[in-house]
Amino acid sequence: MDGCFDLMHYGHANALRQAKLLGDQLIVGVVSDEEIVANKGPPVLSMEERLTLVSGLKWVDEVIPNAPYEITEEFMNTLFSKYNIDYIIHGDDPCLLPDGTDAYALAKKAGRYKQIRRTEGVSSTDIVGRILLTFKHKQGIFKWAGARVVYIDGAFDLFHAGHVEILRIARQLGDFLLVGVHGDQAIRERRGCCPIMHLHERTLSVLACRYVDEVIIGAPWEVSRDMITTFNISLVVHGTVAEATSVGEDDPYALPKSMGIFQIVTSPKTITSVSVATRIIDNHEAYKKRNLKKKASEDKYYTQKKFVFGD
Repeated sequence: MDGCFDLMHYGHANALRQAKLLGDQLIVGVVSDEEIVANKGPPVLSMEERLTLVSGLKWVDEVIPNAPYEITEEFMNTLFSKYNIDYIIHGDDPCLLPDGTDAYALAKKAGRYKQIRRTEGVSSTDIVGRILLTFKHKQGIFKWAGARVVYIDGAFDLFHAGHVEILRIARQLGDFLLVGVHGDQAIRERRGCCPIMHLHERTLSVLACRYVDEVIIGAPWEVSRDMITTFNISLVVHGTVAEATSVGEDDPYALPKSMGIFQIVTSPKTITSVSVATRIIDNHEAYKKRNLKKKASEDKYYTQKKFVFGD
């Protein structure tokens, strides 16, 4: 079996594991830097680094450095005569040369080719994309230095129209809206009950809002000096409509108030998470019947669900 094995990941490991199951000895060719450049673009890791990674896997018995990207007749004969290889293995994903031809065409023609299943969901290309996206994200964070960052926090439970409207207004007060979403435990301690939606569910709802630029997951209840400095916060805002908290607790906005960077914003809607829940409780029987009906139809859907081919 051969490959580039750049940015070694569990997909590579699973491919080599499957290949080893097809025989007694697994010999792995690691494609040269020059061949990768010519056929795919520059590798991230050097040949030496890639050889070390492949040699370190428990299913690999021997490694061939600087293997060609294409299984040529000359290289194939070398594999058969020098290394006593019986079969050449590759995944079920296509491996094409720049001219569009199959890199394993000769091995298939010779009847010495076997195929394994590709591990879905991961690839070196995908990992490179994640790194580029992360770098782009960090570049965006660096831009906070010259931006007017507005901070607003809350539970954002049962994300509703009131949340959307207060976030819209907060975003208009600066260049960048940073939203702190409080953790489940912090909410329970101050309100006496857990939120209906857990932290990750609430965070996803906030992130989906068009007015939100960034989120702090599990944000501190108290806005500290370290937070203000770290995130370059210019203004901390809070709406006039909010859920009730414990009486007598310290003011979480004391510091931004003392710094003159706190602003109360009139909430355009009076709706709260409690009022949304109350609508359901007040119409308990109607919603109970609705849920039973919905559950029956959903159960039917999942029972009859079939595989759907993608485009």
